[in-house]
Amino acid sequence: MEAIITASELADGLTGPNPPVLLDVRWQLTPPGTPPFDGRAAYAAGHLPGAVYVHLDGELASPPGVNGRHPLPDLAVFGAAMRRAGVSAGRPVVVYDGGQGWAAARAWWLLRWTGHPDVRVLDGGLPSWTGALSADVPEPAEGEFEPAPGAGQLLDADGAAALARSGVLFDARAGERYRGDVEPIDRVGGHIPGAVSAPTTENVGPDGRFLPAAELRDRFKVLGASAGAEVGVYCGSGVSGAHEVLALAVAGIEAALYVGSWSEWSADPSRPVAVGPDPQ
Repeated sequence: MEAIITASELADGLTGPNPPVLLDVRWQLTPPGTPPFDGRAAYAAGHLPGAVYVHLDGELASPPGVNGRHPLPDLAVFGAAMRRAGVSAGRPVVVYDGGQGWAAARAWWLLRWTGHPDVRVLDGGLPSWTGALSADVPEPAEGEFEPAPGAGQLLDADGAAALARSGVLFDARAGERYRGDVEPIDRVGGHIPGAVSAPTTENVGPDGRFLPAAELRDRFKVLGASAGAEVGVYCGSGVSGAHEVLALAVAGIEAALYVGSWSEWSADPSRPVAVGPDPQ
């Protein structure tokens, strides 16, 4: 099943016999001490016709705590949000955000992890859409989706540490945070020992769209991952890491996500922290 969809493919699908449910997940990480990004206001100003807004912090994550800044959502809350948006297992879903792709990838990963068989991310997000936008708030029929978490796609802290030793664990954050040069958010800078630096920003072009699958495969192969390898990803709080899992899927490589990521790992002083450049 394809993981991403182009704007032209989406436009064609919206007029087909089984049009997708559209989820607008606009969200941005803002610097500490600044007001949070207002995704609802952005949605109200204009969205894809028929799209339903989904709140990342309230519906795709639980409140911050010992499990990180964006822990897994309560499945009852997540399932209710998806059904409210009209999501059912027998109908495709397309998720988009403001163009960065991180928030859309988080929704994609959650739906995939909880058993939805056909969910894709709009490549390039809302900026790639050339059609008309709408300010109307749709009221779709209640969906029937019931989250059923699967195995093999989720890592905890111990699993991430083990994978860094036995397989490939990618750190999707910026290189300076991986090295520990700076740490603007979490308790301490650095990375999980054995993790490989693979900034997710390098998986896309200047327009925010993913590089071709062959280029992504080559990139991940150089970094030590290929189809059949045991691969995991983490980031700061499990959002940009989902975008890297999506990039790996485009490349044909399955990967698990450590949702707690660095925000959970670094909060525990007993866990080891490595600093400096990637040893590869």
